[in-house]
Amino acid sequence: MTENSLISEFLNYLKFERHFSPHTAKCYSADLAQFCAYLTGRTSQPAIGEAGESAASFGVRRSPQGVTGAETAVVSAPTVQQKLKEVTSEQVKLFLAFLGTQNYSKSTIARKLATLRSFYKFCLRRGYIASHPLATIRTPKQEKRLPKYLEVEQINKLLATPDTNTFLGARDRAMLEVLFSTGVRVSELVDLNFTDLDFTGQVIRVRGKGKKQRTTPIGPTAIAAIRRYIELRRADARSARFDQEALFVNKHGQRLSTRSVRRKLDKYLSECGLDPNISPHTLRHSFATHMLNNGADLRSVQELLGHQSISTTQVYTHLTTPRLKAAYDDAHPRS
Repeated sequence: MTENSLISEFLNYLKFERHFSPHTAKCYSADLAQFCAYLTGRTSQPAIGEAGESAASFGVRRSPQGVTGAETAVVSAPTVQQKLKEVTSEQVKLFLAFLGTQNYSKSTIARKLATLRSFYKFCLRRGYIASHPLATIRTPKQEKRLPKYLEVEQINKLLATPDTNTFLGARDRAMLEVLFSTGVRVSELVDLNFTDLDFTGQVIRVRGKGKKQRTTPIGPTAIAAIRRYIELRRADARSARFDQEALFVNKHGQRLSTRSVRRKLDKYLSECGLDPNISPHTLRHSFATHMLNNGADLRSVQELLGHQSISTTQVYTHLTTPRLKAAYDDAHPRS
């Protein structure tokens, strides 16, 4: 095999066969880079005795120094390739112990473990290894955390903050309206094109995870915000040079990035005095919670969110206890 070809082949598999998003593939790449750095001794490693407690000492996230990206996976290629193919369960346990000493959260370590599982499952299917080194390793138990969501008053306060008299302000208002109106992921938001809009049918076409497409309704308030944004965008003197396909563009006319959406949200959170820890995903949580609170059934919300499994959607039922309690009080003869 050529330099780093095992990881490269895996990443190409994720991209071209599994249709993973560039962001997800980048995360897998970074996780494998860190594992390679560990195997080749370019990180401080824990003592053997720590391996047994690898799943018990997880804390707050902090990235280990010296491991910054996928490119770090390339050292002495034959050595790295051989080490990857000869990895044992004990080495993986030691790697988990190392992550624990770096104060990663349990969820982050579980994600890195999932990366290794996927990578070695791929290697096993392609015949590069004889057995799966993670077959006997269990994923550490996660803390159950309920997703945060915004009350209607908070949503209204946030949505009223952008200045819709400017091109960029109108864009930001439209983005926030779409996020809350449809519950799309921020990656799905920035991937929207003009051709995905159907104003007449009041729906948008969304490209979700794994390139799966779905059609989701969009409310009249969000549509009005999009129309206002498009009006000011087309009135901009530079509009002819803008990306004519992308719906949401930056001040230079290029497709907006997920990071830019987060920066804009942070700006408006600060201006209206809301919790700075709110993320674009919080608007997705808010969408799901308010839908269920107002009577939508779980299957419909699952379809709107683009969840493959209904168990993923069920987490929101824990946030709708007041509605269920009210329904109980109204319906039960002995309540």
